[in-house]
Amino acid sequence: MTKDKIIIREMLEGDCSVISKAFAAQGWDKPLRQYLRYYQESVENKRVILLAEYEGRFAGYVTIVWVSSYPPFREATIPEIVDFNVLLKFRRRHVGTRLMDAAERRIMKRSTFVGLGVGLHSDYGAAQTLYAKRGYVPDGRGMFYNHHYPSYGEQVTIDDDLCLYLIKPL
Repeated sequence: MTKDKIIIREMLEGDCSVISKAFAAQGWDKPLRQYLRYYQESVENKRVILLAEYEGRFAGYVTIVWVSSYPPFREATIPEIVDFNVLLKFRRRHVGTRLMDAAERRIMKRSTFVGLGVGLHSDYGAAQTLYAKRGYVPDGRGMFYNHHYPSYGEQVTIDDDLCLYLIKPL
């Protein structure tokens, strides 16, 4: 059964280089310093990093930040799921679902809501579908880009910073 093949645990400092190398092997730029910063933030209780192993091999991770950088979530004290990634070779094996289940359970201990931002270009299609199936809905404020809501007619670049923020009651 797939469930028995997947273990979810908190990230350890030694996992930082494993994660960075695994993403580099599939051509993604995820530098070691990013994970070392995440780990330091976890030590400071600012972030939780949950790591998935599939049959003993690193498969993906999700992080939770307790104080969101997105103003509406920060003002409402809604924790945010940030930086959720599953290695391509482990997709469609329930790794992402198990990570999200674990993140939501963790957040439920501190909040009745969870929020997240999702990119709007096609690279985020699988995530958009997953979030919709899990009951996430737009927060009703529209697109958010580079720390503001673009106005009607404003041109923006379609990149990883163009997001729609979603919310879900727990």
